[in-house]
Order: sequence, then structure tokens, then C-alpha cells
Amino acid sequence: MGYVRTALLLAGLTAFFLVVGYMLGGEGGMVIALIVALAMNFFAYWNSDKMVLGMYGARPLDPQSAPDLYAMVRDLATRADLPMPKLYLIDNPQPNAFATGRNPENAAVAVTTGLLGILDRDEVAGVIAHELAHVRNRDTLIMTIAATIAGAIGMLANFALFFGNNRNNPLGIVGVILVMVLAPIAAMLVQMAISRTREYEADRVGALICGQPLALASALAKLQRGAARVDNETAERNPATAHMFIVNPLHRGGVDNLFSTHPNTENRIARLRALAREMGAEATAPAAPFTPRRGPWG
Repeated sequence: MGYVRTALLLAGLTAFFLVVGYMLGGEGGMVIALIVALAMNFFAYWNSDKMVLGMYGARPLDPQSAPDLYAMVRDLATRADLPMPKLYLIDNPQPNAFATGRNPENAAVAVTTGLLGILDRDEVAGVIAHELAHVRNRDTLIMTIAATIAGAIGMLANFALFFGNNRNNPLGIVGVILVMVLAPIAAMLVQMAISRTREYEADRVGALICGQPLALASALAKLQRGAARVDNETAERNPATAHMFIVNPLHRGGVDNLFSTHPNTENRIARLRALAREMGAEATAPAAPFTPRRGPWG
């Protein structure tokens, strides 16, 4: 059901983009909007991972620079039946992480220095497993396309006044006003609905990958508290990337409603605790998912 809902939401977002084009320029505007959507999606498919990693100043890690963390990711990728993703470190005090890449063969997982500073090994494994779940579920591509189309709708809304006198505009100035006011809001709502749907599923699959739902639940609680206290200036300047992180990097509250990029953390933790009970896990501290092969994070 989650995949069907995501597909419907993504199709709805694309259709809305075409409607906006039609409202601004009639049939010709809709054709132009379709061409722009295809071009932007093509560009995003091939370059989105490089863009976002560069935006956050991520530096690659390897077995020599971070032996223990690299071994952990490799083991979890094997459990998830995935190729070893590229591993990156972001020098940022806010504890957070994200995955990107168009498919499992070209995936990347990035963690911040803040995350490695506050989580224990089990919790780090839970976070990595969550991000690998996004990779396995192809969420990284879905979310990139959603963000690209939503951004394009916002761009059309910004240019709405320039099309206001277009004779092909079927609704005249009324249509222009509607596009300017409603288009960005509608795009944002659909994008956030897609993001929230995939976060719940990634929590579930990630917990199964690492075998410790309570470790991931504990990590989420720590990350939420840390993200609320520490700014992520790059994310604040680029809010369209907020949905990629495991917890919301922006300081806009955490209510579980249509205007939140992420589900409420308490709700996510409650679901993970319920999953732990189903799996017969201990209700207190989780056991280590595996024995690390080497020393500290590196």
C-alpha cells in the first residue's frame, strides 16, 4: 500500500505541474511544462547525488580513513542484499544522516560528525540501516524527482505574473492569482506526504535490517533532541533538501501534520517499539547487532 500511495502522490504532483502550465499558457503552456518536467527529471536522475553531497561539503570515507564505520556499513549492506554504498562524512555538529543516489548501484550514505559524536554503535547501525532501507526501496530517486517537480512548480508560480497577459491563459488574471497562491502550497503538501510515507516504511525496513528496532528508536530520540538544539545552516539555506534527512534539520516544530517534512518522532518511536514487541525484542536496551571488526570510528 505504501508504494501505491507514493506512486499516486508522485503522479499527482506531475499532473499538477501540467495543470499549472495549462492555467498559465493554455495547451501550449502545458506542453512547455511537460518538456521542462522531463528535462528537470532527466538532470535530477543523473546529477542529484553529486549536487546534494557537494552542497553539504561531504567528504568520502574509505576503509583506511574510517575502518570501523566502513565495516559496519558493509555488513549492514550485505544483510540488506545491497551493494556497498559510497560512504561520506559531513563536518556538521547537527546529528543527522541521509542517503542519495539514483539506484542501489550508485547509492551514497552520508552521516554528520554530530551524529557520530552522540550515538553508540547500536544506534549508528540503526541509522545506517534506515538509510539503506531508503536505498533498497528506491526512495532516494523518488524523493529527488518529487523535490525537482515541486521546485519547478514554485518557479512557475514566481513567473506567474509574466504570463498574466498571455492570451492563451484560459482563466486570465484569476488563474494567475490562483497559481501564485495555491501552486506552491499544493506542491509542498504532496512532496511532504510522499516524504512522510517513505520515512515510516524506512524505519520498519531499517529495523528489520539491523535486527534492533529499539536501537533505531533510541537513535531517533537522540537525533531529534540534537537537531532541535543545533542549527544546520546549509539545510536552512536549502529547505527543499530537508526531507532527505532522517530527522528534520530545520527548526519549524515537529507536529505530525501536513506541514511537517517528517512524521512526528514520538509516533515513529511508538511504531518501532510495537515492532520490537512483535519481534520479541527486549523492552529495554538492545543488544549489539554485530561485533565491530575494528577499533574506533576512525
